Amino acid sequence: TWVFTLILEVFSSDNLCITDDSCTLSLSLSLSLSLSLSLSLSLSLSVSLSLSLSLSLSLSPPDPLQVIMSRKVVRTSKFRHVFGQAVKADQCYDDIRISQMTWDSNFCSVNPKFVAMIVEASGGGAFIVLPLSKTGRIDMSYPNVCGHTGPVLDIEWCPHNDNIIASGSEDCSVMIWEIPEGGLTQPLKDPVVKLDGHSKRVGILSWHPTAHNVLMSAGCDNVVILWNVARGEAAVRIDSLHTDLIYSACWNSDGSQILTSCKDKKLRVLDPRKGTVIAEKDKPHEGSRPVRAVFVSEGKILTTGFSRMSERQVALWDPKSFDEPLTLQELDTSSGVLLPFFDPDTGVVYLCGKGDSSIRYFEVTDEAPYVHYLSMYSSKESQKGMGYMPKRGLEVNKCEIARFYKLHERKCEPIVMTVPRKSDLFQEDLYPDTVGPEPSVEADDWFAGKEGKPILISLKDGFVATTKNKEFKVIKSLMSTTSASMKELREMVEDLTKRVTELESKN
Repeated sequence: TWVFTLILEVFSSDNLCITDDSCTLSLSLSLSLSLSLSLSLSLSLSVSLSLSLSLSLSLSPPDPLQVIMSRKVVRTSKFRHVFGQAVKADQCYDDIRISQMTWDSNFCSVNPKFVAMIVEASGGGAFIVLPLSKTGRIDMSYPNVCGHTGPVLDIEWCPHNDNIIASGSEDCSVMIWEIPEGGLTQPLKDPVVKLDGHSKRVGILSWHPTAHNVLMSAGCDNVVILWNVARGEAAVRIDSLHTDLIYSACWNSDGSQILTSCKDKKLRVLDPRKGTVIAEKDKPHEGSRPVRAVFVSEGKILTTGFSRMSERQVALWDPKSFDEPLTLQELDTSSGVLLPFFDPDTGVVYLCGKGDSSIRYFEVTDEAPYVHYLSMYSSKESQKGMGYMPKRGLEVNKCEIARFYKLHERKCEPIVMTVPRKSDLFQEDLYPDTVGPEPSVEADDWFAGKEGKPILISLKDGFVATTKNKEFKVIKSLMSTTSASMKELREMVEDLTKRVTELESKN
């Protein structure tokens, strides 16, 4: 009788919350009653009390603030479901002997017309240039570009002329080549321009994004040279800032600044024409292995490097406040250098590690933690190098936002990055106006101080070259007279002009 009285008091208690789940409550209490009849009095009381306590907790309403916070855990992004896919085997470039050099460059450069890859060559350095449509097995007798006397370390297509490519080599020279329409039909040995100025091997090349015929090169002599290619001369020579090997060098979006990373563990933002330091950061990453750096949106800088424990890291910096990184994330413990490729139109950065078999991609935003992991493309075979297609070379009707050209031991495999969309219409949010091939300033004007912003084009109907490539003009007299200096040539012209004037006055 006393037990039944206690159960009735529990039912009538004000602390018991009765909601729409009253059927579940009565079932649980009846279970406690059956247990109390078969067990001792003390045990039945403990079982009944514990059940009533658990019911009161489970029936309490959820906190609305917790519900709102839980919905904000997943960050919305239209690039969250970007997926990478390798093309079919018949669309790859097979039977190509990729260079075995251990230099940390891309080994591949691509534009809407051609793909170029550094290959093994006997008796010097060479690279192969193929039209994009020439897929399948490449015959061993296919002609190469083979003018260097040492292994080629880096190649870079000109952004303003799809037929012009630059190459840097262990023979300390930089050469400019003009590839005929349709590709090579015979080996190309004579460059249009040969640029001599480095005392050690040249491992980094980068064309100016907006100025025509301006090329930057960096060598193992710790020197950065800005070339006026059309004149075949070094216009700016930065040789006193870097005290050790230069790991990477790149331009910002309008070419008004240069960013370098160096073995002396310093990150430098330079004024290219003055050759002075605008900002400097010591030890962006604590590890001793190579650091790579690129400009991203709004002038910020993204770096990849290593920690003291040799863990690979990615960090984002604001050059206005270089003391602490905006974010610093550890990725893994692999030893390959991460090559960053940034897409300013989408804000997505792709990290491709040499020797890795994967491509990670992140979105760079203004919200903490600023660098948001999106996904990863993985394959079975590791990559020896990577080429990155400019945005104007993509297929916009297939929602393709990036395309990589992955180098294997014996082939080149295109990898397509796609945003899944149901509609076949042009996706304006994926393809804002992007940088076109037209330069905004000439080399002489840029070196004189004139700035040039990128000229943007729309990809709504796909990229179509409405005008011929920007003509590559070279002052031939300068190229043929390699022993004469610029001053001597000017004096020669002045003397000839005086003689002509005198002869005309006599007549």
